[in-house]
Amino acid sequence: MECKCKSYKAHPWHGIDPGKSPPEEINVFVEIVPTDTVKYEIDKTSGYLTIDRPQKFSNVVPTLYGFIPRTYCGPLIAEYDTLKSGKTTIKGDGDPLDVCVLCERTIAHGDILLHAVPIGGLRMTDKGESDDKIIAVLKGDEVYASWVDIEHVPEAMINRLKHYFLTYKNIPGKEIRPSVELVSVFGKKEALNVINKCIKDYQVKFVDAISIPIK
Repeated sequence: MECKCKSYKAHPWHGIDPGKSPPEEINVFVEIVPTDTVKYEIDKTSGYLTIDRPQKFSNVVPTLYGFIPRTYCGPLIAEYDTLKSGKTTIKGDGDPLDVCVLCERTIAHGDILLHAVPIGGLRMTDKGESDDKIIAVLKGDEVYASWVDIEHVPEAMINRLKHYFLTYKNIPGKEIRPSVELVSVFGKKEALNVINKCIKDYQVKFVDAISIPIK
């Protein structure tokens, strides 16, 4: 029987714009939320969420966590992070740009799209690859919308994010060489630069992508 459908669900990475006015306002596809006991990750081919692995012991993500559509961590962001960090071995990890979104309300599940405002980020590497995490607030949030730069985020919240990303792969009792390194914490201005670099990297990597104006 012939399908009469005229529309299909957009691929979360390739079929959705990075935002209404990126980098100042961005779309975020949420993969996991703080109540998840397993780590979900987008399947790059199908666009569906897949189970990557169980969360290690009591270590759960402190915020909503996902990525900005039509971004790509490639040569441009690798060059930028190399310049900012002083390291010489950084390369892009080939993934969309990760985002942690602060939200006052409980959101029960991922596989959703939201609008967020970047306020800073964590410059990180994983096995020598760029793995930056943008920190953003849910647009219009009654509590966090007043936070407009990284200095408004309490140190305790920054420390929770640091701890999660530095330890979520660790197994207690086993000596392992850490593959993840936190290089620095940065503010809004640099977060906007990181997002721009990753949008440009996407446009270079996926030449058929719709051009998004860069400010």
